[in-house]
Amino acid sequence: MTPNLQIELRRFISSNVVSKLNKFYFENDALLIKGIDVSIGTVLMGLYNKAEESGFYKEIVSQIQDNSNFYQEVDFTSGRILSVDDCYRLEGNAILKEIFTNKKGRISEMISNEVGIKSETAREILNFSALLVISYLKNNIQLLDSLKLLLEEQKRDILNSIQPGIKIILGFSSYESVEEKNQNIGRSIFTLFGHNFFSF
Repeated sequence: MTPNLQIELRRFISSNVVSKLNKFYFENDALLIKGIDVSIGTVLMGLYNKAEESGFYKEIVSQIQDNSNFYQEVDFTSGRILSVDDCYRLEGNAILKEIFTNKKGRISEMISNEVGIKSETAREILNFSALLVISYLKNNIQLLDSLKLLLEEQKRDILNSIQPGIKIILGFSSYESVEEKNQNIGRSIFTLFGHNFFSF
């Protein structure tokens, strides 16, 4: 069965994980969850942008060591992160540099601005999200051969979870979400006035 990458990764972000992260950041829980969700989508689209670089996916996954603190704390079978400490601050940074090169700072600042969380929080949850995504891929190494195709198939939904400013930095237009909003507006009007409104 083909996994929906965002759904699979979101299941690791339990209320317990959010509570533990907030020991460091003191953010509104809902905004912190939104920030992590946006960060996960951003990392996935960063990987999508690297699809044409031969061997990139295998190389980036090889940076996660079996004995790394973060990797050892993820229970992939049950979809839980067992412990949250600040090891991801260093471990995630190197991965982000590989994925985004010189755009990392601009991206984290845009997450801060568009989600409404502190700059420091945005930087660190981007590190956290990068480690989670790459650790998941390491644990599901068989996905690497089809990752480009998976990201292509799920690209629209992933982009719709990312704010326009972040999309632009990543090199995408915002037409996907605009089209989706227009369809929703159409459905809302249809529902508001009832189906018989459009019957002739």
